[in-house]
Amino acid sequence: MPYSSEHKRQTRLRIIDAARILFNRHGYQNVTIDMVMDDAGLTRGGFYNHFKNKEDLFNAAVMSFLMGRGAQWREEAGVDVTDLKPEMVQQMLDAYLSNKHLGDIDGQCPMIALPSDVARASPEVQNSFQELLKAMVWLFESKMDANAETNKRNALSMTALCVGGMVLARTLPDSGLAEDIRSAAHAAATDILNTSL
Repeated sequence: MPYSSEHKRQTRLRIIDAARILFNRHGYQNVTIDMVMDDAGLTRGGFYNHFKNKEDLFNAAVMSFLMGRGAQWREEAGVDVTDLKPEMVQQMLDAYLSNKHLGDIDGQCPMIALPSDVARASPEVQNSFQELLKAMVWLFESKMDANAETNKRNALSMTALCVGGMVLARTLPDSGLAEDIRSAAHAAATDILNTSL
């Protein structure tokens, strides 16, 4: 008897989630299809029922973050994008630039965990990554009170501080410099936010 479409959808999501975590831990090049399928509790043979190749899976893993782990993360931070209030922008900054987020390798945003891999990936993967970036810019920009050009520049600056600060902090996990960078990025992004509301 063939599997239902819901079973197939759930299996695909299981594969994507396993891949997202493994890519965060090991990077794109160091993860194999066998590793992903084993981590998902499935056999390699079923992989091609869901994905064309590993790059297709990488794209799905990056794309899944916004409405998957990213949605859970926003909820934990008290950020409701359907009813966004100005204080939620600060909550987003606080959560994104937190030690908790920095230490959550498995759940980390792909913009922190995978930028070098994405830079070498297909245009489809880069477009998915760009959608994550645009979503963060929109969240910051949507509650700013200046003119559109200033709002965009400030939102882009805050996003660059969030992502760049965390990327640098992640590369220095056992260094006091990592905390200094994370803290400085948080302070600078908060200053921009405070002048924009």
